Amino acid sequence: NIYPNPFNPTTNIEYSLFENGNIELLVYNTQGRKIQTLIDGFQTAGYHSINWNASSYPSGVYLIRMDNGKFTLTQTVVLIK
Repeated sequence: NIYPNPFNPTTNIEYSLFENGNIELLVYNTQGRKIQTLIDGFQTAGYHSINWNASSYPSGVYLIRMDNGKFTLTQTVVLIK
């Protein structure tokens, strides 16, 4: 769950993990370039939340991608300044 969306300049990313494992939470622009790594490492099972401060990025559409090695989830967010 990502809220608010659209956002300016921060948004909250919430997710649940069913088991311990390595997680990547990455931000991509619409050209497919990775612009920021929010998480890259081990996390325990359960509920997690992280804020993304996009104040240094221009208005536009971004993709938030979470990968734990077993599944990948990508969501679109809109930054409006």
